[in-house]
Amino acid sequence: MMNDELKNLGHMTPPAPSSESRARALSLAMQAFDEAENNLGAPQGTAGHRRQSSIFNRLWSPIMNRKFLAGSALATLLVLPAAAFLSLELARNGLPVATGEQQIEVVGKDASNGSETKGAIAAKPATDVAAEKQVTPEASSTVAEAEAEIAVKRETGMVTDDAYGIVRERHAAPSPAGGIEMLAGGSAIRSMPAPSIVPSDVMPPPEENRDRFTSGETNPVKSVATDPVSTFSADVDTASYSFVRKALMAGEMPDPDSVRVEEMINYFPYDWPGPESESEPFRATVTVLPTPWNANTRLMHVGIKGYDVVAATAPRANLVFLIDVSGSMDEPDKLPLLKSAFRLMVDKLKPEDTVSIVTYAGNAGTVLEPTAIRDKAKILAAIDTLQPGGSTAGAQGLEAAYDLAERAFVKGGVNRIMLATDGDFNVGPSSDEELKATIEQKRKSGIFLSVLGFGRGNYNDALMQTLAQNGNGTASYIDTLAEAQKSLVEEAGSSLFPIAKDVKFQVEFNPREIAEYRLIGYETRALKREDFNNDRVDAGDIGSGHRVTAIYEITPKGSPAVLNDDLRYGVAPATQQADPVEKSGELAFLKIRYKKPDGNTSSLITTPVTEDNAVPSLQQAGQDVRFSVAVAAFGQKLRGTDAVSAYPYGSILNLAASAKGEDTYGYRAEFLNLVRLAKSLGAE
Repeated sequence: MMNDELKNLGHMTPPAPSSESRARALSLAMQAFDEAENNLGAPQGTAGHRRQSSIFNRLWSPIMNRKFLAGSALATLLVLPAAAFLSLELARNGLPVATGEQQIEVVGKDASNGSETKGAIAAKPATDVAAEKQVTPEASSTVAEAEAEIAVKRETGMVTDDAYGIVRERHAAPSPAGGIEMLAGGSAIRSMPAPSIVPSDVMPPPEENRDRFTSGETNPVKSVATDPVSTFSADVDTASYSFVRKALMAGEMPDPDSVRVEEMINYFPYDWPGPESESEPFRATVTVLPTPWNANTRLMHVGIKGYDVVAATAPRANLVFLIDVSGSMDEPDKLPLLKSAFRLMVDKLKPEDTVSIVTYAGNAGTVLEPTAIRDKAKILAAIDTLQPGGSTAGAQGLEAAYDLAERAFVKGGVNRIMLATDGDFNVGPSSDEELKATIEQKRKSGIFLSVLGFGRGNYNDALMQTLAQNGNGTASYIDTLAEAQKSLVEEAGSSLFPIAKDVKFQVEFNPREIAEYRLIGYETRALKREDFNNDRVDAGDIGSGHRVTAIYEITPKGSPAVLNDDLRYGVAPATQQADPVEKSGELAFLKIRYKKPDGNTSSLITTPVTEDNAVPSLQQAGQDVRFSVAVAAFGQKLRGTDAVSAYPYGSILNLAASAKGEDTYGYRAEFLNLVRLAKSLGAE
């Protein structure tokens, strides 16, 4: 019956369209459109309490919202291994990595198999998280209840994950340095800082430099009218040059206090004429020449050469190697280099010479009793066993070394302790004065002390100088194996076999000819005028074949370079003094006082300096004289001496290059490179 009615309706004619109905429908449509447009910012849904949906959706939605955290964790476990691998590959290939988000590594256990899993996810910015937490007014009451429950737990700082039984603490602002958040149930979240790229031009902070040097003012210009006599001790040390070289090679200008100009000059071998016999321990050669950095002054150059003892006639040597094996020596340029240096020295000694080894680090210990060089294998094996560790009990080591030296003492021979250290005496009696007193006392018994310095950053040069000067020894600084070869092998005779001790120099200038003078270097070796004739005053030693050079810058009378005015009161002008000696044409008078190695009374050598010692131009001076003057200029410039401030590195380089001469070991070629480095570092 229903079908018949439908068929009848199908055959009926539809009513004609009504313009009134069309207008009403169009009006309702436009009104609905306007209302929809005004409500675009509102969430979807109805004005009621819940969305229009099926009964299925109404049941499923609360379940999913309550299990939200479990679902998120499961998704994380599935997705994160791939994400971590992709991030790792991006970082390895140098591709851009987002740095605005913090990465979090998730460490947990899979609920299905109990295995531990890891992943890395990017924590979203706080603004994004806040947006996701918003709940619309149209949301269902079930969802609202679930969200309210989570919100309460967030406010208390805890969030519960029902699927894993995990209580996880949330932090408002994870540390940028990263960290680990422990979770109940054996899981954890490790927060990691976002990867960042360190700019290539950012250098790491430099390490603290604790090198210590004796500070001293550069020698001043002195007036001959008031202070005509200059007195100083001989200095054959070379440590300063090696330290300057190490600094420049490291790309740094050296500490001005580390620059001792006389040690830089005396580093190089010069061919000064030597004495003809052992009865005359050394000979002085004086040259007066124009000053390259001041046209109105002159240089008085004094070169001294010691008598060269033939190796076959050298006395027996009793050496004690006192070696610092403290923790501070655990660097490639310290203990390893030290061991190589002593191996070279052992090869240089004669079969009847003896060597002992004492180490100190916390406590002093004897590694090797006095052993003859003929048993070289035993000595080298003892050197090879040295290992660093502990603090530096230097004073205890000195006592043990002196005990061994006394037990193996060679009468009429060489009895010397060779102290090798970075100079860090930080345990026990460590004041310079206490150590100095001990060394002075032992020196009187015929046991001398030499020092070999190693390393930078903790080098106590001031103490090393004190020990060597008061131990009648030399101070060397070993920065390379080549320097060890030079100091301990090529110049072993000079270092080990003294030909004179307590060597002092004194120069008196003629006020009729010289107005002012300035001693270049020797600031730490200055003596009082009365000390020259006092045999109780200690001074430096000169070894076999040693060369000592001293240079004065002198200002002639009437020169425009004179800095001091004549006195209104006091000494009468030189023109009113008719002393025959003053009229003799002498510029100065050089005196040298010395003692024999086993003597206590000094002897005197004198040399007058006249115009006969002068050359009219710098080019006419000897090759070695010109090269040593270039080294003197370089050392003064590194110290910041005002006298050479206007003399550029380029001029020093040209002067040294023109006087390079025969350079068997390459020392002078190396010097030219150091001048170039200083020129570059000084931005000149």
